[in-house]
Amino acid sequence: MRRVLDIHACSLGPDHPRVAEDLKNLAGLLKSINRFAEAEPLLRRALEIAEHSFRPDHSDVATALDNLAGLLYETNRLAEAEPLVRRVLEIEKHSLGDSHPYVAVKLRNLAGLLRATNQLDEAEQLLRRALEIDEHSYGQGHPNLVIDLNCLARLLRATNRLADAEALYRRVLAIFEASYGSDHPNVARALNNLAQLLKATNCLAEAEPLYRRALAIDEASYGPDHAEVATDLNNLGMLLEATNQLAEAEPLLRRGVEILMKVTRSMKQLHPQAQVVVNNYAGLLEAMGRSRAEIAATVRGMVE
Repeated sequence: MRRVLDIHACSLGPDHPRVAEDLKNLAGLLKSINRFAEAEPLLRRALEIAEHSFRPDHSDVATALDNLAGLLYETNRLAEAEPLVRRVLEIEKHSLGDSHPYVAVKLRNLAGLLRATNQLDEAEQLLRRALEIDEHSYGQGHPNLVIDLNCLARLLRATNRLADAEALYRRVLAIFEASYGSDHPNVARALNNLAQLLKATNCLAEAEPLYRRALAIDEASYGPDHAEVATDLNNLGMLLEATNQLAEAEPLLRRGVEILMKVTRSMKQLHPQAQVVVNNYAGLLEAMGRSRAEIAATVRGMVE
């Protein structure tokens, strides 16, 4: 990649848009191996070339801004990223119009950043506008609305408006069932989201059959030893523990640990959810009256 960059810089000149593309590609590679400090000046240079080569509202300028903002976001420099993301939004609105579906994408991006910096009121306004655009563009029951609905539901849940969030999660479930059928993995994800919300509002009896249905769908879709199944087992097991059904919860959480350990050995690295499920299983064993020594021996035997 560096050689390609050098060739194009020499043959086309250091300020050519092709050089900006090479800089972006090299920066992407460096980011993928966590060399963010090296990637940043490349993305800043690519932006400089784009701004010099094109008018301020050109799509290549928006792309360069987006790329740099993404790096700043990943390195937790949210205040620096925000004006770039706002500028991208304005470019896309100017180029495509206020009601284009791609503008909805950029509204969601800015809302996500604002939520991360606790600017929740403005984030909510942007998410509602994105949903409005997509409803108008695709119709009320289109799967493309789901990302808007889920983002807005998560924000409402974070601001303790659980009843409003529940209505959105139910709408997501209805869209997926109508679009894909009742046994699709997307339906399982929607069931899990709704069940988690119901659990948070202490509607445990209503949440349980949703968790069970999600588990059944994922077992049929992925097979009994998939990581998604382990997540379902953990969710159901934790709910059963919360309702004091400890004996039924134990084999579910144990099986979740076993699946994730199998996945871990296959991947040759710890699955991201493995430690959470192991800790949940250990907590359940403690609730069942097992001694610390028994718990340690049980868990050790499973993870080694």
